[in-house]
Amino acid sequence: MTESDIETTNRFEPRFDVSGLITAVCVDAAGGEVLMVAHMNAESLAMTRETGFAHFWSRSRQMLWKKGESSGHVLRLVEMLVDCDQDCLVLRVEANGPACHTNARTCFYRKVTPDGLLQRG
Repeated sequence: MTESDIETTNRFEPRFDVSGLITAVCVDAAGGEVLMVAHMNAESLAMTRETGFAHFWSRSRQMLWKKGESSGHVLRLVEMLVDCDQDCLVLRVEANGPACHTNARTCFYRKVTPDGLLQRG
């Protein structure tokens, strides 16, 4: 399939990177706030689509994981979007609790200040 074909097709054909992963940006379905960014392999993508709950591939642990499996802070899939060349996903989700493992609502709870410091938002 050519680049122009992938941009106009109605077939979902995700383009995984050389490690077999695709980036998934999770956003709050109601407000649009970015909650977290993770990676999916073919298996976690399939499980997400089948179950309606976000599953990812942990690069550090080298294993499949369901978000919130131990904490109960699951992400229920509302809608999945794919970018023009099908190498990145946006998961619009409903979060059952904090999305971040630090118990913050979002993993993006700090901003970078002009002097290069981090400030909790």
